[in-house]
Amino acid sequence: MVTDAAEISRHVARVRFDERGLAPCVMQDSRTGEVLTLAYINEEALRLTLETGEVHLYSRSRQEIWRKGATSGNTQRITQLRYDCDGDAVLALVEPAGPACHTGERSCFYRDLEGRAQSAPDSPRAPGEPLPVPFEALPVLERTLVTRKRDRPSGSYTVELLDDAGLAGDKVKEEAREVVKAVASESEERIAEEGADVVYHLAVLMLSRGVSMAEVLRILNGRRK
Repeated sequence: MVTDAAEISRHVARVRFDERGLAPCVMQDSRTGEVLTLAYINEEALRLTLETGEVHLYSRSRQEIWRKGATSGNTQRITQLRYDCDGDAVLALVEPAGPACHTGERSCFYRDLEGRAQSAPDSPRAPGEPLPVPFEALPVLERTLVTRKRDRPSGSYTVELLDDAGLAGDKVKEEAREVVKAVASESEERIAEEGADVVYHLAVLMLSRGVSMAEVLRILNGRRK
C-alpha cells in the first residue's frame, strides 16, 4: 500500500491508458500462478488500488469504479503490480479471499475454447474440462489437502497422515529412497511417479505443521542468484 500522493502519481504515470482512458488488468494468484480474471482499470482505479492495497477496477458496462469483492467479499489483496513491455497493460499479483469469478468458479477462465462447454456467457464448465496443466498440480493438491484436513472424511489416507506426523515423515523418507532407486535403474516414467509420491507426502507432512508449499517456493525465490 502506497500513501504518498506524489509517489502514487509517478507509478500511475508509467501506464499508457488508451483513448478511452482504460488499460487491461490481468489478475493472477501470487501464490499459485493461476490466472484469475481479466478486467479494465483507469487512472483513478489504479490510484485506489495503490492507496488501499486492494484491487479496484473500472466497469465498462456501468461506467464506474468498483472494488473487487465489494459485494461478494471475495476481495483481492495486492502483493505486486507489474506492467508490460509497452506499458499499456497491468498485471496484478494478488491474494484472493475467494473465487474470482461471479459464477463461483475460482478463475473466470474455466472453459476450453475447443471443449464441450456452452459458449453463452456464464455457462458452466464441461465435465473433465479444461484439462489440467502442470503448473496447476501443486495448488490443486494443496487445496485438496486443506479440504481433507477440514472435513476429515472417513477412511482418508491423507487424514491418517495428518494425524500422525511420524508416519508422514517415514513415508517421505521411504518415497525419497524410491526416487533414488528409480533414478539408478528405472524408466523416466517411474522416476516421475516416485517423485510425485515424494511431493504428495512432503506436502502432507508440512501441512501437519501448518506450512504451505508456497512458503517453500518463497524460500527458493530468496535463493536466486
